[in-house]
Amino acid sequence: MVEDYPRTLMELEQRFIDEQTCAEYLASLRWPNGWRCPRCQGQEAWQIRRNRWRCGHCRYEISVTAGTLFQDSHLPLKTWFRAMWYVTNQKNGISALGLQRALGLGSYKTAWAILHKLRRAMVRPGRDRLRGVVEVDETYWGGEEPGVAGRGAEAKALIIVAAQENGKGIGRIRLRRIPDLTRVRLHGFIAEVIEPGSTVRTDGLPAYLGLRGYVHDRQVQHRQSEGEYLLPRAHRVVSLLKRWMLGTHQGAVGHDQLDAYLDEFTFRFNRRTSASRGKLFYRLAQQAVQVDPVPFATLIKPQPVGVGGVK
Repeated sequence: MVEDYPRTLMELEQRFIDEQTCAEYLASLRWPNGWRCPRCQGQEAWQIRRNRWRCGHCRYEISVTAGTLFQDSHLPLKTWFRAMWYVTNQKNGISALGLQRALGLGSYKTAWAILHKLRRAMVRPGRDRLRGVVEVDETYWGGEEPGVAGRGAEAKALIIVAAQENGKGIGRIRLRRIPDLTRVRLHGFIAEVIEPGSTVRTDGLPAYLGLRGYVHDRQVQHRQSEGEYLLPRAHRVVSLLKRWMLGTHQGAVGHDQLDAYLDEFTFRFNRRTSASRGKLFYRLAQQAVQVDPVPFATLIKPQPVGVGGVK
């Protein structure tokens, strides 16, 4: 399929002038190889209303937004398209308050829900695992605990980071909130996000011992100041992540919603070298029609730690 997307905001506004043009674009992303009936697998259909199609074989009707991120939304698709543009064209992202102002929305709650739904679309199902040399480390996010630091700060959220080596730089990354630093949890994350046979570089934490199917490059830290030099890429990712959450979101990222912010940061980081912001809009729209609907009640419900999507 030829990648088709607007290059500028003006082009976006001129092209997607109404619900019809938006619906047709989503249809091209949802059915890139031609329409297929979810009930009888028929390949002939015609459009009967703005965003509804009817199967020419079994007469089944379906909306282009049914079963996607946009299902049951009362917002115009044009508003969703503008939101996706703002989200992908702001280098460091946009806050809910900023999106509310940019789109002229009457409710902060609506802007917040839009952003969190779009973050659910930033994890592409079935993406490739990292490979080559991959640094793995952990960090904490949350308020200060008096007298407690590092791996003893149990009230903070625990995040595990995998950063792929790319020469002297950083390739792709994966992030995950996990409940603890047990061997089962750490080895499970590595198996899920790193291709077997790769070299996994970690610090000297005993829970990393016994990795199977990987070359384990264990870097033992002898002095406190050595940490950032042993795993420089993972430490750089952690630094950028915290700076982003403190800057764009003013640090107002609670544990319950942390997974969504990790998704967004990973989406942005792994596409940081993209020359076209319009292509990021295209990728987000493409993934939005592939993910399941996300009711508001699901957004505000705390997600169990360690069961989020693979970033």
